[in-house]
Amino acid sequence: MKTSTIPVSAPAWYVIDAEGQSLGKIAVKAATYLKGKHKPTYAPHQLCGDQIIVINAAKIDLPPKKIFRKTYFRHTGFPGGKKIVGLQEMLEKKPEYVIEHAVKGMLPDNRLAREMMKRLHVFAAADHDHTAQQPSPLAL
Repeated sequence: MKTSTIPVSAPAWYVIDAEGQSLGKIAVKAATYLKGKHKPTYAPHQLCGDQIIVINAAKIDLPPKKIFRKTYFRHTGFPGGKKIVGLQEMLEKKPEYVIEHAVKGMLPDNRLAREMMKRLHVFAAADHDHTAQQPSPLAL
């Protein structure tokens, strides 16, 4: 079977305001636009998605029980080097990581997903560095 290669156009820029929004809804919308599934020229083997800016990552809306139940796990590589951080502590230290981790989990596990993650820009506050690109707002 032969796969077709469609010429990829320049990526558009979109901004998502995460204030008061659910973490899952933000992640689904961002992952869909990063993959390019909203375009008629979508191809799973090509990088055809857009650039996504997420602002106000520190102000996402979460259920009260989830704040205490959800944890983030990593390992240092040394014996006994297990590090577990709760969602509440992660929102205080690195609120950008919470959204990046959720979006990364919704992308495929391949080289293309690593390129898609480079097109995701998350900011804890309302100001961002990409005003020159004139991003259009993306409604959830």
